[in-house]
Amino acid sequence: MKLFIDTGDIEEVRRAAEWGILDGGTTNPTLIAKAGKGFKETVLQICEAVPGGAISAEVVATEYELLLKEALEIASWHPQIVVKVPLIEPGIRLVRTLSDKGIRTNVTLVFSVTQALMAAKAGATYISNFVGRGDDMSADGMDAVADTVARVENYQFESEVLVASIRHPLHVVQSIQAGAPVATMPYKILEMMFKRPLTALGLTRFL
Repeated sequence: MKLFIDTGDIEEVRRAAEWGILDGGTTNPTLIAKAGKGFKETVLQICEAVPGGAISAEVVATEYELLLKEALEIASWHPQIVVKVPLIEPGIRLVRTLSDKGIRTNVTLVFSVTQALMAAKAGATYISNFVGRGDDMSADGMDAVADTVARVENYQFESEVLVASIRHPLHVVQSIQAGAPVATMPYKILEMMFKRPLTALGLTRFL
């Protein structure tokens, strides 16, 4: 499984990148705004911190022509950039256009197999299937992930299912069990994956 970090904080990216396990990153204007940095500046710094990694940067327009203009601008910044597009009708149209141009995309805000089918058929590189937000609505977000992974494999789409909105390490375990190719998560979740009481106890005994 590929591990992505989901953040707008460049220092978190740099710390995680030092471990040598990151395959990419996801971010959005809201996360970057919380960090108090410029959008383009931060995206380029994340690319630099994760050499060769896929770095998703999100468009914010909702009309096709504006989406296209914004997407082409973002894609021109760096070859590692993947254009992140919301699953709306103009967004799916944009994904098809970008796919035909050889520009990678990450379709975000996916909650169902039917939505994932739209993204896959449009040529999405990644399909961001949200787990935590589904759970918040009393639905099992991991069921949708498992179904999507199975359907993408069954129909041999080239898209990769990216598990997003991960809230705790169990979501990572369930993503592995579902066979998801990619999972993106906040820095604190990546950090929590190190921590096991028996590991800490064993280390104390060794010391």
